[in-house]
Amino acid sequence: MEASNPSEIARKVAELKLEHRELDEAIARLVADLDADELTVKRLKKRKLWLKDCIARLESALIPDEPA
Repeated sequence: MEASNPSEIARKVAELKLEHRELDEAIARLVADLDADELTVKRLKKRKLWLKDCIARLESALIPDEPA
């Protein structure tokens, strides 16, 4: 991905936010299920945190640098 292309970064951020939201819903369903596998829930939560970090990094790349 070209880091200097704001439209490409914005598109990727939107994709990651959608995946993050879907993971949130999946985690909520699993937590509500008493027979849910705890390891699966932990893995999904870890993936969700990783996505959050990626989103933050990409969004910060969209913010123009201010001259000193």
